[in-house]
Amino acid sequence: MIGLVSYIVFFLILSLIFGIAVLGLNLQWGFTGLFNAGVAGFIGIGAYTMAILTGPSRDAVFGGFELPFVIGLIGAMVVSGIAALAVGIVTHKLKHEYLAVATFGIAVTIQLVCLNWEYLTGGTLGLIGIPNPTKDLAEGPLAQNALFLCIVISLGLITFIAIENIVKSPWGRMLKAIREDEIASSSLGKDPARIRLEAFVLGCMAMGLSGALYVSFIGYVSPWDFLPILTFQIWTMLIVGGSANNRGALLGALIVWGVWTMSGYVISNVVPSEIQAQGGAMQAILIGLILVVMLLLRPRGLIGEELQVSRHARSLND
Repeated sequence: MIGLVSYIVFFLILSLIFGIAVLGLNLQWGFTGLFNAGVAGFIGIGAYTMAILTGPSRDAVFGGFELPFVIGLIGAMVVSGIAALAVGIVTHKLKHEYLAVATFGIAVTIQLVCLNWEYLTGGTLGLIGIPNPTKDLAEGPLAQNALFLCIVISLGLITFIAIENIVKSPWGRMLKAIREDEIASSSLGKDPARIRLEAFVLGCMAMGLSGALYVSFIGYVSPWDFLPILTFQIWTMLIVGGSANNRGALLGALIVWGVWTMSGYVISNVVPSEIQAQGGAMQAILIGLILVVMLLLRPRGLIGEELQVSRHARSLND
């Protein structure tokens, strides 16, 4: 029974960590129409920033500042935001599939930098010993994970409420206006390029927060944690749950990560050992099939965007 509870807590922690990244992507794509295919890169920036700021000192490797957990979280968000600002300025004229190609290339570049810049990232070996903030506050793995789950829930709730308030504000309504008709938005005296850049930066800051929480929980970070498959997973979570709906984004994270972990369990325990080496490919194919089925049968996702009708239109219908 304790083992089952421990697994559920572990599963919820990772689901909600990824859910925070999905919320950031939802702000970019769901509400603004920004096709960010470099999600893994910005999660990686947040993770490495957290490892450098809070991790122990290491020979011939930069960092080891051993700063508090909260400072690491803030630093991860700030560095991810600065990186997003730089990327956004360079790619501000790109849209749709062109932006997707550019951000994908940037994410691959970030992963290769992490792989080869040993002084900053530890290279292929990565960085170990990143402290978990709950180790001194609770005894035993289950109690520590339960406390960390509370931290993740709190930060996830803050992120959810913040983005909900953002998209319901006048600035958030302008995001949707730009998504639907950029020319019309420009005719109202707005600056779509600046607003898109702001949304891109805010979304990437949420992804950086996700990466920081991930590395604090796992205690280790390497370039192999941020391959393109991670971007594919985050996008699938958003599409399954429902784009432009923050509740759908979190639901999609729970469902897709649940399918991923359960399929991994089945592959390791049911599939013949001689083909278990292809388990990762099988999981990716399964997630791809789910994505295709959702796009065909329910393109708006399980919880699609809430249709909003003005008070004036409702009064006319009444």
